[in-house]
Amino acid sequence: MGDETRVPIPDIPEPDAYLPLTPAVLDIMVALGDDEMHGYAIMQEVRRRTDGRRRLAPGTLYRSLKQMHERGLLAESEERPDPSLDDERRRYYRLTDLGRRVALAELERLEGLVGAVRSKGFASSTRPSGAPSGAGPGA
Repeated sequence: MGDETRVPIPDIPEPDAYLPLTPAVLDIMVALGDDEMHGYAIMQEVRRRTDGRRRLAPGTLYRSLKQMHERGLLAESEERPDPSLDDERRRYYRLTDLGRRVALAELERLEGLVGAVRSKGFASSTRPSGAPSGAGPGA
């Protein structure tokens, strides 16, 4: 009975090995969460979603996209829009399964951090983001 054959388990990266994510990488992941996008559309989505408070510079965006692709967090889409509807030079990106798992792991990490900060009295759970102290509800 001690003569068991062991089947090697493929190396499946653990999402925690990619954490913490840079703000730019997290912004890109959120933008790609439910869609395929090209670089300029990612930049516009981050700006729109944050009401202009966060902006990805082209160098930061494309460097991050390259690194994310190399690490297996995103892939280039094989499907392309009709060239008459879009610039054929654009590359479209989508999150991989690993990319989604890493994004969820980062969300859990950040939720834990926010919980710890609130438990230490650094932040009110009712104060809107960006509001000065004492400007939240009931102030």
